[in-house]
Amino acid sequence: MATNKRKVMLPHTMGKAGIALMQSREDIETIIYPATISQADLLPKLADVSGIALSGTPYKQTEMDASPAMQVVARIGVGYDAVEVPALTARRVPLMVAGTANSTSVAEQAFHLIIALAKKNRHMDALVKDDKWHARHAEPPMELSGKNIVIVGFGRIGTRTARRCAAFDMNVQIFDPYVKAETISAAGYTPVANLDAALPAADIVCIHCPKNPETVNMFDARRFGLMKKGAFIVNTARGGIINEPALYAALKSGHIAGAGLDVFEQEPTPKDNPLLTLDTVISSPHMAGVTVEAIEAMAVATSQNILSVLDGKPNKENAINPEVFG
Repeated sequence: MATNKRKVMLPHTMGKAGIALMQSREDIETIIYPATISQADLLPKLADVSGIALSGTPYKQTEMDASPAMQVVARIGVGYDAVEVPALTARRVPLMVAGTANSTSVAEQAFHLIIALAKKNRHMDALVKDDKWHARHAEPPMELSGKNIVIVGFGRIGTRTARRCAAFDMNVQIFDPYVKAETISAAGYTPVANLDAALPAADIVCIHCPKNPETVNMFDARRFGLMKKGAFIVNTARGGIINEPALYAALKSGHIAGAGLDVFEQEPTPKDNPLLTLDTVISSPHMAGVTVEAIEAMAVATSQNILSVLDGKPNKENAINPEVFG
């Protein structure tokens, strides 16, 4: 009977395959909600919900308090800085993420930005379109082969970016204090114990770490000062890991040659963000993990995560707080 169905909320932007998977379950009442729903509209809907999938919607203590029946919260993706994990853990509610569903897409975008910066794609395109062909030798691009790249974070995405960089004969160094040096070495890369010590020789820095109190403003004026003059930086992780005013100053001065940014401190980033005025910045609207393939893969993984918990067979490897399973 309908009254015995458990309610699961899915955002309207979720991939069709994931929605279809949830709707195929006769014991589940699938509720589609606007991905841009306000907190005021969301809270009343949570009263009898057993599971929810989140796109960019925050889920914190207030939402948890409004969700007495909640058994599982899932992110359509892998970032979870908008979720207050301790609030969930205190109630023994798991936070599930999409595992490797969009890892390849993010790694590809990160590597695309690396290539676009090194090959000066934006500048070269403008030379052709602005009839400045004759000026093509003034600012030549560079090869990636033999260049030093420091990848910050060696998780699902960082490992994939490292493979792509190594395939282009780059010298790949990894900074991740939570991964053993032996693991990094065994994968064929050079472990970095001290980020500050590695920056002066890095031609490129690529960020793939989570956003948390430890990593907010990780790249500030001091760290940009340590970086090699003419280096590039790429961020497809989260806005706020890079201090934007410090990056602007470093780019404006020419100390940093270019930045590839898929994420910003405030999203959407304001039209008057000074970074957007610089030709040395290549940007995208937080779309690194959003491809045709990833949308469907993340949607399916998210529904599977929710159902695994509701069915009493949780995909523990996708839980951020697996301790809730006891």
